[in-house]
Amino acid sequence: MSGEGLLAIDQLRATVAELAEPWQREAATATFLEAHALPVVEGNIATFAVLAEADSVYLRHRINVWPDDLELSRIPGTDVWFLTMELEWAARVEYQFEILRGGQWWRFNDPHNPRLARSPLGESSVCHGPGYAVPDWASFHTETEAGSLIELEVRSLAQGRDNRVTVYLPAGFEPSERYPLLIVHDGGDYLDYASMKIVLDNLINDKQLAKIIVAFTYPGERLIEYPDDPDHARWISCELLPRLENEFPLQSAPTGRCLLGTSFGAVAALSTAVRFPGTYGSLLLQSGSFLYSNPAVWHGEGSVFDPVVRFIDNYRAQPVLAAERAFISCGAYEDLVKANRAMLPIFRSTGMKINYVESRDGHSWESWRDQLGPGLCWLFPGDARR
Repeated sequence: MSGEGLLAIDQLRATVAELAEPWQREAATATFLEAHALPVVEGNIATFAVLAEADSVYLRHRINVWPDDLELSRIPGTDVWFLTMELEWAARVEYQFEILRGGQWWRFNDPHNPRLARSPLGESSVCHGPGYAVPDWASFHTETEAGSLIELEVRSLAQGRDNRVTVYLPAGFEPSERYPLLIVHDGGDYLDYASMKIVLDNLINDKQLAKIIVAFTYPGERLIEYPDDPDHARWISCELLPRLENEFPLQSAPTGRCLLGTSFGAVAALSTAVRFPGTYGSLLLQSGSFLYSNPAVWHGEGSVFDPVVRFIDNYRAQPVLAAERAFISCGAYEDLVKANRAMLPIFRSTGMKINYVESRDGHSWESWRDQLGPGLCWLFPGDARR
């Protein structure tokens, strides 16, 4: 708290209330905006504020523990709109403002907040709660020895097309060595939005992560290919894997192979491992769309999720050992958290060793980035972690 137990926004309100002239209130508002980084986080309270000529202003977010319609209040005599929210420890919130003016709606990022999160859907503003910090290994360091990226085009008879694959080779790569292999679904998005090359470079450089080779794959129609599609599983296991083993010095045992995916990609990783038992030793599943026929988890039909629900229903009825180990992460603020929690005893019943982590975050690429470090280092620990 600032001042005598007052929030900064309360001090602004009190100041403005004592000012008679519009120019004085505008000056006080300008001083507030210049003096504070927005949102203003004081203890566990975040104040979202925006200067806007509007009839109404709303905070738009994807946090399942917050109401959908969070309406901001206006400080009388100004165009400052504000909302205070309590934040949990280490929380991270992506948000935008939406204003209604003259019957028209506009949505935009926080103009006073330079922190932005990128995704295939665009950018969002980011609020860091108390205790949250971007992991150091997720930031670029000039002293880190960088790995290299190689572009391949691999023909898939199963899918009837040529597929792009980006292969990561660690710094200090030696053809005479044998390396574990990680195959990544939505590989381009992991590189673009989860800083995965930077993450790999830093973790390997610091000996937190073993030197691994990573194959970043790119889907065609991901909503069709990823939910338990046999052609996709054949592409990964019968076409891509042999090509990589032919061109790169890879470990031949299942313990040296891992599949990674997020959301629908996590379903694809699990489905591929199930269809080719004994091929993959580990899985890294992030915010898996593990929806099944239960009103508390899924109550829709006739949508792109139907194949997912059929697959998960069948797996829950007859669970099989898909891999020896799995690191599973999910945001506590996303709707999929119930489904992910419900899958844990199912996975464990097969004998799979599970490491499950929840972050105070939503369904977002930076949330998945933040859990790459713990996941990768648990599955393939470097010398510093042994």
